[in-house]
Amino acid sequence: MQLSDCRIVNLPKITDPRGNLTFIEEQRHVPFRIRRVYYLYDVPSGGERGGHAHKELEQLIIAASGSFDVVLDDGAQCARYRLDRPYFGLYICPMIWRELVNFSSGAVCLVLASNLYDEADYYRDYDEFVREAGKRNRTPQTGNLKLER
Repeated sequence: MQLSDCRIVNLPKITDPRGNLTFIEEQRHVPFRIRRVYYLYDVPSGGERGGHAHKELEQLIIAASGSFDVVLDDGAQCARYRLDRPYFGLYICPMIWRELVNFSSGAVCLVLASNLYDEADYYRDYDEFVREAGKRNRTPQTGNLKLER
């Protein structure tokens, strides 16, 4: 897969003076069956999460509260996405390295996943991921973050 297969997904936003509502439906708002939901919270200031890629897993990442950046890398190029609204999600296809950084205080990262947890689905070593992805030359897109390894 390539970085161009990842994208921001606009989720429905129903505004109401009593409070807004956003909902997510599998195969409608996300292109996969939702098999697992988890969330990250209490990430310390300056903390990072992610630092891996998945062989098969698809994900939709949402800033349910607060904000954070998601840096994606397909082994050839990088892109940085700022998630700061609960009605936007970032779809991440398989074989994309991801790092979650720059968490605001009180941020909650909600993740919808296509499969149950399986350690065998992870690449946790960046060099192994790049070899497997068949990419040798990382050239970031203009204006995007290049992470130093």
